[in-house]
Amino acid sequence: MRDALDDLLGRMHVEGSWYAALKALGPWAVTFETAPLARLVIVVEGTCLLTSPDVEAPMELSAGDCIVVQPGIGFSLQDRLGRPAMHCEAVFARAIGREATVGESGPVTAIQSGRFSFDAAAAEPLMPLLPPILRIRLDEERSAAVRATLNLMAAESDGDGMGAGSIIDRLADVLFIQVLRAWCAADDGPGAGWIAALRVPSLAVALRALHSDLARPWTVADLAREAAMSRSAFAALFRDVVGEPPLSYLTSWRVYRAKALLKETRHSLSEIAVSVGYDSDTALSRAFRRFETLPPGAWRRAQTGGPRPKDQRF
Repeated sequence: MRDALDDLLGRMHVEGSWYAALKALGPWAVTFETAPLARLVIVVEGTCLLTSPDVEAPMELSAGDCIVVQPGIGFSLQDRLGRPAMHCEAVFARAIGREATVGESGPVTAIQSGRFSFDAAAAEPLMPLLPPILRIRLDEERSAAVRATLNLMAAESDGDGMGAGSIIDRLADVLFIQVLRAWCAADDGPGAGWIAALRVPSLAVALRALHSDLARPWTVADLAREAAMSRSAFAALFRDVVGEPPLSYLTSWRVYRAKALLKETRHSLSEIAVSVGYDSDTALSRAFRRFETLPPGAWRRAQTGGPRPKDQRF
């Protein structure tokens, strides 16, 4: 199953990124409006509060906390509730390089952040598992690794070296993988969905077999044998943990894998259909239309890879 996670993360290449750092001294508050890009916020030093219409109560953040904010979600950071807030664009309009300062005196809160966009099709199996605002507590080892990546991004952003943009994009790939890996490994990590199955040994065995051979004509009984469980017990456990029946899960991953092959290769529809477990392109098309409004061929033609998102403010 870890192979499936590695494959997924390997396909989630960042298509556009922007890095920033914020030094905040009390009293202070900064608001971040909804945006089409995902945000990553890491508290390096000090403490702050995060508020958002999408969270029930203010989040108390301290050094080592990492926040992943889904696209379209607005939020505010502040030292105390009730502070008059500055818009992030106004804060970074007066930045020196990639670092901005807000506030005048008092305890320092240091924040590093990025805004990223990535291939929606590649991220499809993972992003719906994340809440609107995901909080991850980085342990000392993971925090050091993430900060090292952010520092490399900062060095490339501030410099004028050849290929800096390409290096930043690749570091952004690394950064997201580091954070998502920390979430998957955390005790309070994903409690449902296919990643949660990593924590259930019997399900992990069955899913590893399924992902290693999507073309096999799997039945629930086959998967139950892999898990060394009865058919009924396996089906019930699978639905409880993953959130859908085993064969529905199989279909969704076959279609996901078909999308990757449609976008990344020049294989014919028939070849792709057979490789993901369908006996014809017609059978693949029937399954594909359950997830997309376009049939596979038209979907492939629509993946023209539009212009990269422009750099945007923090």
